[in-house]
Amino acid sequence: MQKAVLLYILLLISLGIALAQNENNGMQRRARRRMRHRGLRKGSMIYRRINKKPQVIRPIPTTPVPIIPLIDNYGDITGIIDSLVGLDGQESSYNILPEKQGRCFANGMIMYENAVWSPKPCITCLCSKGKVLCDETLCHPLTCDNPKIPEGECCPVCTNIGSSTISLGDASEYSGDSPKPNDHSNPVQHDRQKQVQRNEKEGEVLVKTEMHIKKQGSIKRKRIKIHKQRRKQGDTNVQMEKEENLRAEEEKRKAYEEEELRIEKQLKKEEEQNEIQESERSEEEEEEIEEDDILRGDVFRMPPRFPIPVPSTEMPPLPTGCSVLDNTVSCINAKLTQIPPIMEEEITSIELVGNAITTIPGAAFNGIPNLERIDLRKNNITSSGIEPDAFKNLKNLQRLYMDGNVLVHVPVGLPSTLEELKINENQLHAIDENSFQGLKKLVTLELEGNKLSEANVSPLAFQPLKSLSYLRLARNRFRIIPQGLPHSIEELYLENNEIEEITDICFNHTKNLNTIVLRHNKLEEGRIAPLAWINHENLESIDLSYNKLYHVPSYLPKSLVHLVLIGNQIDRIPGFVFGHMRPGLEYLYLSFNKLDDDGIDPVSFYGAYHSLREVFLDHNQLKSVPLGIAEMRSLNFLRLNNNKIRAVPTERICRIRRDNEDDEEEDDSEEDHDYEDSQLEHLHLEYNYINTRDLSPYAFSCVRSYSSVILKPQKIK
Repeated sequence: MQKAVLLYILLLISLGIALAQNENNGMQRRARRRMRHRGLRKGSMIYRRINKKPQVIRPIPTTPVPIIPLIDNYGDITGIIDSLVGLDGQESSYNILPEKQGRCFANGMIMYENAVWSPKPCITCLCSKGKVLCDETLCHPLTCDNPKIPEGECCPVCTNIGSSTISLGDASEYSGDSPKPNDHSNPVQHDRQKQVQRNEKEGEVLVKTEMHIKKQGSIKRKRIKIHKQRRKQGDTNVQMEKEENLRAEEEKRKAYEEEELRIEKQLKKEEEQNEIQESERSEEEEEEIEEDDILRGDVFRMPPRFPIPVPSTEMPPLPTGCSVLDNTVSCINAKLTQIPPIMEEEITSIELVGNAITTIPGAAFNGIPNLERIDLRKNNITSSGIEPDAFKNLKNLQRLYMDGNVLVHVPVGLPSTLEELKINENQLHAIDENSFQGLKKLVTLELEGNKLSEANVSPLAFQPLKSLSYLRLARNRFRIIPQGLPHSIEELYLENNEIEEITDICFNHTKNLNTIVLRHNKLEEGRIAPLAWINHENLESIDLSYNKLYHVPSYLPKSLVHLVLIGNQIDRIPGFVFGHMRPGLEYLYLSFNKLDDDGIDPVSFYGAYHSLREVFLDHNQLKSVPLGIAEMRSLNFLRLNNNKIRAVPTERICRIRRDNEDDEEEDDSEEDHDYEDSQLEHLHLEYNYINTRDLSPYAFSCVRSYSSVILKPQKIK
């Protein structure tokens, strides 16, 4: 009986202990459910407590419980629950980075709405409404000797269960090791095993949840990357489409223009064909009319007075010896007796030199109306053979050459566009005031080798030539300078005439005159008026070669640069004859005269020492090098050949400057000769009587190159 009572008592005690244990476990489960419910509320209303401090909750002996993110059917995270609750009962803390609404900026990257990523292990972040929310798993400190972090876990665990000092009653819940069941009949042990298995499952779920979150984050980043690539590709495709459209429009425009040109050409061709057909039809009608007249017996009927010429579409073949090259028809020495008929508007130049052409009909150039140059030199064209309207229709003619013909007067009806007219070597014997009427653009006029003189050239003949600058009247019969020269004249050539005098009024109206050539005339220095040209400011060149001058003329133009006096009878260069010239005479040619030592004074070259570049004194009667040569600083070319020079003193050509004359007495063995800089490059002394062995070594020291000093041959005594 007593045994039975004791057995009942033991059973009651065991039952009480089991009930107490179950109640304790029930309280733990209720606490976990409350935490899950609070997490759900915070996940949906997390923006309400962004600025609140984390609350401290009493520690509850429980295992870290994962909160599973809510994922919709499309794989996007729509909400998040607190990932872990700290072992000490502390709520998770969030780092909030405010950004633009709908996008977040983290670690140099732009995250879109609801993007989830893990910047570091055990840290999970979410982009929600432009703000970054990060959750970090908090781990409880351990007192074991060798804690380890299992793979895939964030918190360390103790390998030795007994060494843990966790304040909870059961260390096996945190060790990660399942206790070995010793007694299956013990209900308390059985419940503990179930709790451990449940905790293990929840840990696995947590690990899977974190892995899923990471996977979703990587998938989101891939989507963002693919989206950017697609946008970039889309922009590239749009640009390519725009370029293709522009290219297509350009091709269409070109094709349209080509089609328009083709249509215009076709229409023009059809018009030409219609004109040809109409002309043929009109010819046939005229032939029929003529046949009818013949049949009627009207044999004396006259043809129409002004027949309409039918233009030919093809250019007739050129005569033998003619050719076409670059819009130029060339028939040089082709034995032509008339100007060949040419029908080509593109021809701009025709050369008919060296033929036997005698006439120029009125319609000679109708087929080539765009001529700019006509060359009719060396033919037999007469003035009577040129019809008045021969050149009338040539609106572009600029150059007309008619040298070597038999013209007796200037052709009439010349076009106003003419700029160059040459009628040399003809038989012109009269020029009146109408000869050059209308030629306002004429620049060059050559009338050499004719029979012109002051008697048959009107003083008003050159008045219409407002642009004339180049006039050649050589080889005529002028005795004085022609009167009435145009104001624009710059170069005047009157060589090989019979001019004897230059009066004061000859060049009064030619202030632009730059060059005068009067060689091979009959001028004497006494017949040149003092005021003939001395005041001219532009006259730079005068050629008075082969006249009857006995000394260099006085009263030369003060602007003179180039003076040619070759082949006269000059035996003296007066002193100071070049002294008034500014900037100074540069070229002086006195070859083939009669100059001797007495004809050149020490001041003959005064005013030109600094400017003379070339001095020709060859073929004279000089017996020594003239004084003043060594003073010419700019001299480049000196001719003294074919004279009677026997010696060349040391300082006649090259002047020496001694800088240490005071030291010569102390050291007679050394002399320092400093030769001034010289421009002399050419020196001719051949055909004199110079003994080259007697020349001083310093005689030509200023010449830049000894090879340019010509000393041989010399005359024999």
